[in-house]
Amino acid sequence: MIEFVRNVRLWFAPEEVRREGGTPDYRFSLANERTFLAWLRTALALIGGGFAVDQFLPDLRWGWRAGLALALLAAGVLCSLRAVNHWVRCERAMRRGEDLPVSRFPAVLSVVVAVVALVMAVIVLVGWEG
Repeated sequence: MIEFVRNVRLWFAPEEVRREGGTPDYRFSLANERTFLAWLRTALALIGGGFAVDQFLPDLRWGWRAGLALALLAAGVLCSLRAVNHWVRCERAMRRGEDLPVSRFPAVLSVVVAVVALVMAVIVLVGWEG
């Protein structure tokens, strides 16, 4: 938990990361940044999908519509927070010469998106009533 709190502080003070270890090859830092931006694009897509479900499926029962929209929005929020945390963890590991951190988050995010997609597919196939 202490490590997580330290990482959160580093989200807002990335210059502090430079105090650890040595400077890695800039290509690795830039690749880490590109990965961060890819996670943010994924988060924005999930958030957009959540709003789309809410706005463009008015005939869907409110509970289903709200549930699917909130699941996508929550996944987008988690993805955006995970993006910055992963960026900090990887940058620190590279500076220290350690192995890059592993994460279960991609698997969890994939399962959440797959479940939402399956529910939406069932709704499309079965139809819905307002």
